[in-house]
Amino acid sequence: MRKLMIAVVAVCTFGFAGLAAAAEEGKVQLKAGDQVYVCACGEKCPCETISKNGGKCTCSKEMVKAKVTKVEKGKVTVSVDGKERTMSTTAKYSCACGPNCTCGTISQAPGKCSCGKEMKKAGS
Repeated sequence: MRKLMIAVVAVCTFGFAGLAAAAEEGKVQLKAGDQVYVCACGEKCPCETISKNGGKCTCSKEMVKAKVTKVEKGKVTVSVDGKERTMSTTAKYSCACGPNCTCGTISQAPGKCSCGKEMKKAGS
């Protein structure tokens, strides 16, 4: 029983550390059915901002509610007003709020995240 408890604690510890590391590197973990906010510029928008909270994206447009419909390695497909859009889940920039960040904003362009903080280059 003791070995089982140690194994469970180890798995949880490394699992949480992995999620924290992923957030630090500009990656977001999503699953089908999740509600997120995305840039409303459309398919051609270079910022590809994704956030857990509403607000403005890095290109200063209002973000819109979207529902995650599909998750693949490095990509997420979201539905916005009945139209599907595929975006990257690995970003060049992420929110600089730190480990207690609740917005989880990532973007391909620099600027401010949905909570108003300046984005930082992923991995820095």
